[in-house]
Amino acid sequence: MCGIFGYVGYKEALPFLVEGLKKLEYRGYDSAGVATLDKGKLFVSKCVGKISDLESLLQQKPIAGEIGIGHTRWATHGQPSHLNSHPHEDCRSELVVVHNGIIENYMELRQELSARGHKFKSATDTEVLAHLIEENLEAEGLFSAVRKSLLAVRGSYALAVISEREPGKIVAARHGSPLIVGHGEDEKFLASDIPAILKYTGKVIYLDNGELAEISSEETRIIGLSGKSVSKKLTFISWDPESAEKGGYSHFMLKEIHEQPNAIRKTIEGRVEADSHKIHFDELNLTDEEIRRVNRVVFTACGTSWHAGLIGEYLFEQLAKLPSEVEYAAEFRYRNPIIDENTLVIAITQSGETADTLAAVWEAKARNAKTIAICNVVGSTIAREAHGVVYTNAGPEIGVASTKAFTTQLTVIYLLALLFGKRRGIIDDNEATELIRRLIEIPQKMEQLLLSEPKIEAIAEKLSKATNALYLGRGKGFPIALEGALKLKEVSYIHAEGYPAAEMKHGPIALIDENMPVVVLALAGRRYDKILGNIEEVKARGGQVIAVASEGDTMITEKSDEIIYIPSTIESLSPLLAVVPLQLLAYYIAVKRGCHIDQPRNLAKSVTVE
Repeated sequence: MCGIFGYVGYKEALPFLVEGLKKLEYRGYDSAGVATLDKGKLFVSKCVGKISDLESLLQQKPIAGEIGIGHTRWATHGQPSHLNSHPHEDCRSELVVVHNGIIENYMELRQELSARGHKFKSATDTEVLAHLIEENLEAEGLFSAVRKSLLAVRGSYALAVISEREPGKIVAARHGSPLIVGHGEDEKFLASDIPAILKYTGKVIYLDNGELAEISSEETRIIGLSGKSVSKKLTFISWDPESAEKGGYSHFMLKEIHEQPNAIRKTIEGRVEADSHKIHFDELNLTDEEIRRVNRVVFTACGTSWHAGLIGEYLFEQLAKLPSEVEYAAEFRYRNPIIDENTLVIAITQSGETADTLAAVWEAKARNAKTIAICNVVGSTIAREAHGVVYTNAGPEIGVASTKAFTTQLTVIYLLALLFGKRRGIIDDNEATELIRRLIEIPQKMEQLLLSEPKIEAIAEKLSKATNALYLGRGKGFPIALEGALKLKEVSYIHAEGYPAAEMKHGPIALIDENMPVVVLALAGRRYDKILGNIEEVKARGGQVIAVASEGDTMITEKSDEIIYIPSTIESLSPLLAVVPLQLLAYYIAVKRGCHIDQPRNLAKSVTVE
């Protein structure tokens, strides 16, 4: 979950390192550091705090050199401190290492190295890598020394190493944590994620598990842990570099909320024909016969993506009549799931690098299940590991609290459910055409909904002093209640819980009083009368009700303290609209409370460790 950036070329490395780390700060922000090589001499600068703190330090004491590596940290081993910050040096201060991941056998290695005379300065697992490489560098070149050292390591890693002994090279390696090499003109870039290098190049190589790269300004040489040479193709990333900038918005989260209508359009684009019932997924890699053989669907994901899977359960059962369930990836991977060749496992992840979700895919494949990945990053690990992939085409999402990734995931899931319903003979052509038409209307309706932003901001002002909140929903409104509560927790640090509305009477109702805001998804549909009854129960106990209701609903006005209306749509598509006001509500409450919205405390964007 830490961020790594590297540069080797013919320009001063430091500006690239600082700018690259700023683009990666969503991956960790409790400490940061850089190292450069200048005229064969190693220079290191690091500190506790954000990239801005490191930048201030470097303005006072700049370091030079045309090659360097940098790191922004999300702590796993050792609390945030100067000594625990990366880069980490060997005993002789001749090489430095930056690392993302967890070395599971680091204590064993540390004891062995200490017995051989190595002196450790930090409490991190990463430092053992520097000392291992130091030992092997006595008899090997840097590339070979890193490879030999990694043979002794158990765990996950993305790492970069530079050494005074070979000053024109960065050696990088990857196992479990993402790492890409960007190719420019006579310069190379190393990064944990695409947005960090978009400004400089769109040509990248993805390192796979168990691969090492020796990177110079002239070439990139790749081998496996076995030492065998590996041939890799360049991938071209078509994202607009400006899409990774704030574009005049105060925060990336707000920008990405407003990007959702166009993101959904891009997700639909090229996959449906507006005047017909046809749906296309080029990389699904499932034949019609294989689709018809599926007798059960398992969604697996973490966090916000898990909420998307919950809605997927409703949609696949409704539109494709397939028994469906949703599993937390971390639980799925460690138990003994009952799946077989007729089970379809759909893994959902924004980054395509989430450790638990990747492991769930591997578990499913080991049991002969078909796997589909829904993700946003072309060429990511899960896209290569799953049998088929559907890209959400949301563009880079920088804010740690996911917004447009969620709504584009829902869009993909809706289209997949329609496709499976058609292939299985559940939905006829006329019905499919109508359902697709209603989906195509969603971006315009979402733009209309975003005009309610000033009203939502005013409601947020009233709720910003709350310490707890409940979110209630029924049917497809329940996962949206969960997502709304999660957003509030993530960015405002207010404790919030989402519940099926009927469950309120089984415990949570004890919490309701005049200080408890209750956000209710009161959407049109067959459960509407029931949700009105739940609102009455809240009001009878003095709770504040903030209702998200369908436009034209007049009954709700007598029962709620505040109402946010969403444009009318069919029930199966209402989650796409209903989540938007909850995203804005969480955002503006966090603004009123002075929170770090794009970088919430203790969180990181891509969870690449267990």
